[in-house]
Amino acid sequence: MSLLHTLLPQYQFAERHQRRVAATPAAVMQALAQLPQWQDPWVSRFIALRELPGRLAARLGYANALPHKPPFGLHEFTLLAQDEHELVWGLAGEFWRSDYGLQPIADAAAFAALSCPRLVLGFTVSAQPGGQTLLCTETRVACPTPASYRRFLPYWYLVRPVSGLIRQRILRAVAEQALAQQAGHLGSNRQAGA
Repeated sequence: MSLLHTLLPQYQFAERHQRRVAATPAAVMQALAQLPQWQDPWVSRFIALRELPGRLAARLGYANALPHKPPFGLHEFTLLAQDEHELVWGLAGEFWRSDYGLQPIADAAAFAALSCPRLVLGFTVSAQPGGQTLLCTETRVACPTPASYRRFLPYWYLVRPVSGLIRQRILRAVAEQALAQQAGHLGSNRQAGA
């Protein structure tokens, strides 16, 4: 059973994407481990647009947490589990709120105990013929109550196209990082053997 399924077996929303990478699974996993520091100018613009109403509302005196936080990013996610082929991050909150309503997550046990909507962002790698790796990502969201489901549903349909684009950009960035790391590693091995 996958780590993703163990962490969130029941969910109402899911999104999947994949990409073939001309690098080893180990190089791809190493690149995935660096994702929380990832920055992308297009994603930053999407996030700024998403947060604009909340930040404007705060300037007008309406309370929310956005003015006290940096823009949303992968740094908000908590690593819940990983092995040699899979890595899963988690996020919890009321994602439709202007400030995301994020809840702190200490670890996988704390994530499982939360009663608010929960999201997992998982990545798997599998070796393919010709020295390639299939890199897959799956996002799952579970809304524990009918009320949270009703609130999340329109938000999901609004953000899903952008979310898909962000996932594609993440896959591309991971592939580029894995290729660069593998090329650097091969270059250092050749120099050591010379």
